[in-house]
Amino acid sequence: MLNNIFRFYYEGFRKMTWGRRLWGIILLKLFIMFAILRLFFFPDLLKRDFDSDEERASHVLEQITNP
Repeated sequence: MLNNIFRFYYEGFRKMTWGRRLWGIILLKLFIMFAILRLFFFPDLLKRDFDSDEERASHVLEQITNP
């Protein structure tokens, strides 16, 4: 059964024409969203504001447990 499923998708992706370009665009957009935008818009605030792992952990625990 797994072999049939694998062959189904393998043959489908192999015979694609426009689908390859679309998958390329999708993968490029995902790379931009998760790799490049993360560097500029989502800085590591815990690493910037706290020096040790203990301080980071206590801050996170405090933020989670306090209403």
